Amino acid sequence: MLRKFGLIVALLLGVAPLASGAARADDKLTVLLDWFVNPDHAPLFVAQYIGAYKAEGLDVKFIAPADPSMPPRQIAAGQGDIALSYQAQLSLLAAQGLPVIRIGTLIDMPLNTLTATSTTGIKTMADFKGKKIGFSVSGVEDAEVGAMLEHAGLKLSDVTMVNVNFALVTALMSHQVDGVIGAYRNFEVNELKEKGFTPVVFYPEENGLPMNDELILIANKKNVNDPRIERFLSAVQIGTRYLIDHPQEMWDRFAKDHPDLNNDLNKKAWFQTIPMFAKNPFLLDEYRYKTYETFMFKSHLVDKDLPLADYATQIEQK
Repeated sequence: MLRKFGLIVALLLGVAPLASGAARADDKLTVLLDWFVNPDHAPLFVAQYIGAYKAEGLDVKFIAPADPSMPPRQIAAGQGDIALSYQAQLSLLAAQGLPVIRIGTLIDMPLNTLTATSTTGIKTMADFKGKKIGFSVSGVEDAEVGAMLEHAGLKLSDVTMVNVNFALVTALMSHQVDGVIGAYRNFEVNELKEKGFTPVVFYPEENGLPMNDELILIANKKNVNDPRIERFLSAVQIGTRYLIDHPQEMWDRFAKDHPDLNNDLNKKAWFQTIPMFAKNPFLLDEYRYKTYETFMFKSHLVDKDLPLADYATQIEQK
């Protein structure tokens, strides 16, 4: 802990801590993002802006994927050090025998929602009976809708599931569907408001689904003791704290670096997401992971209820 305190002081003073003797090159670390750069990644970039990675002796490179399904598989194949993923995705990959493991958390609450608009007349989950629900990813999203409907006394067969291929907002606005699963509370819900619609939002954790971590950090199992991981997570923790204390300053920097994202929608997402970031990225909520794994097993998404140690660990913070 003394080392961490020294790093924080050095950052606040605006100086980089020096190793004894000759200066050494920073250790390179490649982080594969889950999607294109967006406000969900804020602490990762803030840690870079304030020099937290350099203070930990790291040279971090972020790579956005051409195919969002690939980063975890690249990690399994040794093509990268850390990847962003999702708790449900991790469960599926672990069940397939891929050597990936959760080593940290970036967003420790669900962002996903089941969303309709006021024009549909839907006010409660029971009102979805006989309606069409759009989805993007078969399997998990069907199971999530099924669990939410069951919680309201309905069955999945009481609705028609329509694949809208990630065009969630468009499908709702064009009345192709009556609701969509996968609308993020910090993005698509705001986009609907921006376009003049009144969203009717149903939160999974309030409607029969167990809590889950939205955005997690994974590594290859064989690298779980790599000391760079602990140093990276420590830097992200410092970045998160700085973001909480200086949200406008960090938005201004992010918007300057990513001018294509400098608009009202992303700005709103930036500030709305700040309370959702994990204050301690190291912390593993064992109960949460076990209950969500049980949900995946009972929903027949995985063929066995894996022991927690098979797919998640808590890195020791020094």
